[in-house]
Amino acid sequence: MDMSAPPSQAWVVRYGVTRLLGEFVIRGPHIPVSRGTQVIVRSDRGTEWGEVLCAASESTREWLGIDKETGRILRLPTLDDERHKDRVAQLEVEEFNSCKQLIGEMSLQMQLVDTEHVFGGERIVFYYVSEQRIDFRELVKVLAKRHQSRIEMRQIGIRDEARLLADYGDCGKPVCCNTHLKEMPPVSMKMAKLQKATLDPSKISGRCGRLKCCLRYEYDTYEEHRKELPPIGATVVTKLGQGRVVAQELLAKKLMVAYEGQRTVLTDQKEIITVVGKKGLPAAVEREIEEEEAEEFMQSESSRPPRPQRPPRNPSENRNQPDR
Repeated sequence: MDMSAPPSQAWVVRYGVTRLLGEFVIRGPHIPVSRGTQVIVRSDRGTEWGEVLCAASESTREWLGIDKETGRILRLPTLDDERHKDRVAQLEVEEFNSCKQLIGEMSLQMQLVDTEHVFGGERIVFYYVSEQRIDFRELVKVLAKRHQSRIEMRQIGIRDEARLLADYGDCGKPVCCNTHLKEMPPVSMKMAKLQKATLDPSKISGRCGRLKCCLRYEYDTYEEHRKELPPIGATVVTKLGQGRVVAQELLAKKLMVAYEGQRTVLTDQKEIITVVGKKGLPAAVEREIEEEEAEEFMQSESSRPPRPQRPPRNPSENRNQPDR
C-alpha cells in the first residue's frame, strides 16, 4: 500500500486504552506521518496519544462506519510528551488503587477492571464489570474532588474486560479483541458444533471465559459448504450403489456414506450421481442433540476453576506498542 499522504491529509488512527479507531485530519503545517507513526491527536474526549494505521479513504470510512472525521492530528510526540506519558501511566496506577479502595469502603457490588487517564488530563475513565445496576454518584463526587478531573464510569462486559487486560491467546498470538477486531460478534455453540470443534470448555473458550471469537471466522464458509452438500440422513446414489449420508466433511466437500452391508465410504461430492431423498434428521432430533451437547458443555463449564484476575498494570507497561 502506498502510505504517502493524500491531499486531504486524513489518516486512520488507533487511540485510547480500548484501542478506538477514528479518522483524523492534519490541518495547517504538514506533519510527516506514515503507518506506525506515534502522534498526538485531539478527539471528542480530549488530547490523546495515538498510532497511525493507514491513509484514510472512502473504504476505511465505510469499514469504520463513520461519515465524518473523528478529530485532528496535532503534532508528533516530543520528549516532554514522552515524559508526560510515563507520568500518566503512574497516575493511572494511583487512580486505580484509590478507586478500588473507595469501592470497598462504600461496599459497592462492582469489580474495577482498569483506569484510563486521558493524555491531556481532560477526564479519567474507570472501567468496571457488575451484574447489577450500580448507584455510583457518591463515588464519582469523591473521585472528582480527589483527582480534580472529570470522572467517567464505564460499565463493560466480560469480553471487553479481556480486550483491556488479555495478552496472548492459546494460538500464541496477541488476542484478536486487543488487536484487529473493531467489534466482538456473538459466538454460539452451533458454530463450534458445525466446525466439529471439541466441546471441552478449556479448548474452545478464550481468555474471557466465553467461546473464542475465532470460531466465527470460518463459520460462513462451513455454512456455505453445508448447504451445498446433501444433509446427514439423506439417501444418495453413487457408482458404488445407494447409501445413506451419515457424516459430512465440510471443508473437503466429502460425505461419509453408509451402504448396504454396513460399508461406510468417504465419498467426494463429485461422485454423487443423484440424491434420492434430501430429508435429513428430524428437527426434533437435531434439537435434542443440540440440547444434550449444550447441557454437557455447561456442566463442564461450571466445574472449571474461577478465572484469575490480573493485578494492576505496571506503570512502565507501554500499551501503545505496535502489535507484535
